[in-house]
Amino acid sequence: MSPATSDALDGFTATTFTHNDETRTVFRAGAGPGIVVMSEMPGITPKVAEFAQRLVDAGFTVAMPQMFGTPGREPSIGYVLKSITQACVSREFSNWALNRTSPIIDWLRALARDLHEACGGPGVGAIGMCFTGNFALAMAVDDAMLAPVLSQPSLPFAAGKARKRALALSDADLARVVEREDLCVLAMRFTGDPAVPAERFAHLREVLGDRVITIEIENRKGHNPYNLPKSAHSVVTEHLVDEPGHPTREALDQVLAFFKDRLAG
Repeated sequence: MSPATSDALDGFTATTFTHNDETRTVFRAGAGPGIVVMSEMPGITPKVAEFAQRLVDAGFTVAMPQMFGTPGREPSIGYVLKSITQACVSREFSNWALNRTSPIIDWLRALARDLHEACGGPGVGAIGMCFTGNFALAMAVDDAMLAPVLSQPSLPFAAGKARKRALALSDADLARVVEREDLCVLAMRFTGDPAVPAERFAHLREVLGDRVITIEIENRKGHNPYNLPKSAHSVVTEHLVDEPGHPTREALDQVLAFFKDRLAG
């Protein structure tokens, strides 16, 4: 590990997980019910690791796979663009496709099942962020996934009316998720974020009804009493303002409460 990785992921153990001959590094820590943490672009940044540590401190076991980027590296414009470019040419991610589940989801579902077997309890949770935001929804095909959280779900890229509504999973997978009466989903976005259009959240409410909790934090001009930046995107990491009463802190607290309610009772 590089010094940056060691500092950002202090307390996490770098392990590996293999499924269908595909092996990835997975950072693990904690005890209690399991949660898969899927990082945003450009990778497992210090803020993503800090969020994962909050889950550990709250009494959960975290499994955080490295899907892109360098673990522990601080974000920068160049680093973000490089990671997005690499992901766009990878066959594991369906960046533009409508009604298609990304191939990497099969591996992530296997990781979640392995985590559930190791941790026990009623089931596991998952949070996806940005590029991986809707991955948590696609993982809910499995009965063990009880608490999927979608933080600024950005795939497929919101170009065109159909893609603005799209949820980045196949019709069959969506039908399976919808038929699960035991499932509840939490989704978050900033209202002025063009990467996560309102149409996508409207679609979630259409198909899931009262089984989806949506948190939409105002950062649009004229509706922004907390002076959040116009570019606000990452709800629980880069744009989190860790102050009581702030809407991003309230969103973070709601995520923690959601996991506790669904996984710990």
